[in-house]
Amino acid sequence: MSPTTAPRRRLRLGAIATAAVAALAAALAAGLVGAVSAQAAQGCQVAYDVSSEWPGGFIADVQVTNLGEPVDGWSLEWTWPDGQRVTSMWNAKHTGSGDTAKAESLGYNKKIATGATTSFGFNGSWSGENTDPTEFRLNGRLCDGTVGEPTETPTGGPQEWDNAMDQVADMEPSTNIGNTLDALGGETAWGNPMITEELLQTYKAEGYNSIRLPVTWDEFTGPGPDYTIAPERMERVAQVVDWALENDLQVMINLHHDSWMWLDDLPTDHDNVLAKFEAMWTQIAERFKDYPDGLSFESNNEPQFGEDHKDELGDPYNEELNRAFYDIVRASGGNNADRLLVLPTLNTNAAQERLDPVKAMIDSLNDDMVAATIHYYGFWPFSVNVAGFPTYEEQSQADLAGAFQRTHDTFVANGIPVIVGEWAILNYGVTGPEVVEYGEMLKFFEDLQFQAREYHFTTMIWDAIQFLNRNTLEWHDQYLFDRISSSWTTRSGATSFDRIYLEKAGTIGDVSQTLDLNGLEFEGLWDGNTRLVEGTDYTLSGDTLTFKAATLTRLAGDRAYGTNATIEARFSAGVPWRINIITFDQPVLSDATGTNSLVIPTQFNGDRIEQMEAHYADGSNAGPADWTAFQESNVSWLPDYNGGSILVPDKFVEKIRDNEPVTITYHFWGGESVDYTVVKNGSTMTGTAS
Repeated sequence: MSPTTAPRRRLRLGAIATAAVAALAAALAAGLVGAVSAQAAQGCQVAYDVSSEWPGGFIADVQVTNLGEPVDGWSLEWTWPDGQRVTSMWNAKHTGSGDTAKAESLGYNKKIATGATTSFGFNGSWSGENTDPTEFRLNGRLCDGTVGEPTETPTGGPQEWDNAMDQVADMEPSTNIGNTLDALGGETAWGNPMITEELLQTYKAEGYNSIRLPVTWDEFTGPGPDYTIAPERMERVAQVVDWALENDLQVMINLHHDSWMWLDDLPTDHDNVLAKFEAMWTQIAERFKDYPDGLSFESNNEPQFGEDHKDELGDPYNEELNRAFYDIVRASGGNNADRLLVLPTLNTNAAQERLDPVKAMIDSLNDDMVAATIHYYGFWPFSVNVAGFPTYEEQSQADLAGAFQRTHDTFVANGIPVIVGEWAILNYGVTGPEVVEYGEMLKFFEDLQFQAREYHFTTMIWDAIQFLNRNTLEWHDQYLFDRISSSWTTRSGATSFDRIYLEKAGTIGDVSQTLDLNGLEFEGLWDGNTRLVEGTDYTLSGDTLTFKAATLTRLAGDRAYGTNATIEARFSAGVPWRINIITFDQPVLSDATGTNSLVIPTQFNGDRIEQMEAHYADGSNAGPADWTAFQESNVSWLPDYNGGSILVPDKFVEKIRDNEPVTITYHFWGGESVDYTVVKNGSTMTGTAS
């Protein structure tokens, strides 16, 4: 049944509001209220109005006027006289139960100045009678029109930080909620569900203290000169921010894919791009200016200005955007006067020449509520498995160490906090973890988190659903998350490889690995709940761990292809390291034909590809990465271990020459290499097994 408007009495509690406000103002001016109590004087009036009513349901509007000193965070509580219930609420959060109703402020309306009014509404249910409540309490104090000491300690006050360094430290650990509000085509366009409060509660329960909320605004922005952001977009972002803050999560919002959709045209369409950027931040700053300090703003994501304005040619444009952002937010008033603002380096790069201009700008601001941000996805050849870097070796380790030390020495050592706004492995979870070998990825993750702790960085992992399944609110890989979360506070140990390959028909011998103690003590090996015996099952000499042939034979069992057993190496702290005992044979590839790409039927026989090499007959490199023989995973080779095939993608095919045979060599982790010949003739591909 549709609601029908029914005239109802308007209940006003504390009818002496005007006199009370005037009396309080006089008392404040005379300094009398503060002398009465160390606590803030409180007083309030409530106007309760049933605007519509129908059998079993009703709509009510509530106005709360603050008669006491300014309120920063409020809850209004009342008791139902006839068993009514709130079924939904807007402009406040309902947290009551049973006969007790309780409305709590949201981020944007938590402050009520002396004499000011805030309002909210709700749908309710009833049966029998629908009598108005007779008593309301604001932050525990009866709303009877008088002003005095609070009867309960007010709740909901903001967390305050003295400087950006303290606030950024409290954001650690953090996660992105990527490919959602930043997705082009709408929040669910890239395959993720809409963000829910339950998702944010899950992140909080799993130990996160903040979220980075990437937002792309362009598709929801009107034309110039006003560039008006659609109200539904602004309010959807506000809703997610409200949920985060209400669940004790700091939240950082930005302009995200706008950076390459239109912001990168700044050098060629300067005035229009700058006007749009300024209009967007003017509207965002105004909408959120009264939000608590737990909300921070990031200028934009990975600023870039095209091939003609890379490196030092792009730095002035990056500074121009950062300065416009800073000036607009600071001038907008409210809590924006000292809100945490985050400035990216050009392309969020950690090269010294990218760090220095942002350091100079922050110094010139003389503002201790400004932070810098970089991104780090690892040494690029390792992160995408190209050019012969399939493991987390010395050069990859040195790249991380150099990037983080430079960033620390430039910013943190000079009192400027650093947020690593995105980090992970490029393409992890898009095609599977084998873009980078699983154990090598774990080593990189552990090292990054360790160094971030040492340098006092806050880290925001890039999660676009590859880590937390937003449909089930469960981790796709619990062991991986256990390793990540452990690294927030301590180190974990490892060995030189997380696999031991045993040839199916070969004689099993002793196998040695090197311990990576990471400052911990080795405590032994376990097969499930069974502890292996040192001297019998394995030996330890210095940091060399040797598995005995008899132990490996027992663990291999019937030696079926694939993983036969998983051993845990345990250390004095952190999460145990898993070592998989794997039986394999040399993989077998079959002939194939295709159009513009090639799917090679493959018997992997328990093994997996380490890297892929491609040459023409004259020995020159073949493929998109013509500067190296070893081609990029996912671009030039894509295995399907469950389906039994290797895809030679169109990106590889497009970059090889017609009618010139290319020898592809697939190198496998078990130590075998298999050659395969492909020939392109127009759109036709032919593959021949060697």
